[in-house]
Amino acid sequence: MSAAAPIAGSCDPRFTAVREAFAGNFALHGEIGAAVTVFVGARKMVDLWGGWADRARTRPWAEHTLVNFFSIGKAIAATCVLRLTQRGLLDLDAPVTRWWPEFGQAGKSAITLRQLMSHRGGLPAIGPPMLPAGAMLDWGRMVEALAAQAPWWGPGTAHGYHTNTFGYLLGEPVRRAAGITMGTLLREEIAGPLGADVHIGLPKGEHARVAEFCHPLRPTPAPGEPQPAPKPPATRDELMRACAYNNPQGVSGGAWVNTEAWRLAEIPSTNGHGTARGVARLYRGLLEGLIDADLLAEATTEHAAGRDLILERPSRFGLGYQLTQAERPLGPNARAFGHFGAGGSLGFCDPDSGVAFGYVMNDMGPRWQNPRNRALIDAVYRCI
Repeated sequence: MSAAAPIAGSCDPRFTAVREAFAGNFALHGEIGAAVTVFVGARKMVDLWGGWADRARTRPWAEHTLVNFFSIGKAIAATCVLRLTQRGLLDLDAPVTRWWPEFGQAGKSAITLRQLMSHRGGLPAIGPPMLPAGAMLDWGRMVEALAAQAPWWGPGTAHGYHTNTFGYLLGEPVRRAAGITMGTLLREEIAGPLGADVHIGLPKGEHARVAEFCHPLRPTPAPGEPQPAPKPPATRDELMRACAYNNPQGVSGGAWVNTEAWRLAEIPSTNGHGTARGVARLYRGLLEGLIDADLLAEATTEHAAGRDLILERPSRFGLGYQLTQAERPLGPNARAFGHFGAGGSLGFCDPDSGVAFGYVMNDMGPRWQNPRNRALIDAVYRCI
């Protein structure tokens, strides 16, 4: 790693292998800027950051640098739902229409929160017609489109990763049950009390701390402009997958991810921002009683497993949390749970070892089996 941007932070001597793996990600795996934090029980054993907060490599990554962590936000959204469930404001097995009556259109009157949280609701995409580019920034427009959408498969009969719809589908019942947005609930009931620097909808005053995300750049129409129709898919499943990632264009981030409008919006599936320390603190909170033990055990029990209709490979979910699996392990213990984010970011915890882990970065690495996060996970468990 360049001497101009040394690795900073702290690392318990017993966890030197994690520091070495972190440095190795810069030397061997093209890391640009990143941070990693590991708690074991109440002790913070690793808290490192390094590299660059911009593509041009002119701004060093600092202790409090924030970055978009993509689908780490899905587990945070699920945690918000569980908080309201234990307060009695939501019910996992009640129809979503109890709080969101408009959702009952197009054959969805019986869909439950449990089905949505386990990616079994059949709503991974908004189908044609194509929404205008930038529509993902308009909460009302997105939830209206999802309310009108017919399921792509029979709810409860299969599962498929609700890549970009997940946060809206959970966020609207949260908004109606609690009277506040998911981002506000996160700040007031979870992140604030825990001292966790994680956000859904980032206040403008925090934008100066945000690292540029080095997402592959693609031309993107401005908000409100019509977007070109994609090449017609050959099958309905291909259409579903195309819409999941590209309707509206920009919903997965793309060229929008570094804009002020993206950072200000609440897109819980995709545009959460935080530090590695913040992510790890949130998972430490889960191990320490943020969610009632019985409810958390239910949420981290397998609800969906096997071939994923969107990812076209095996996936395994509880209620909003990804569960460890052979193809993508969260360490060696069977009860570990968390969530990966696009490009390699990761938050998870392991009730058996007491590990709470956060890793964030600003370069779009491999989305499935990522050598950077795998090196860090393996190093953590070598040190325990």
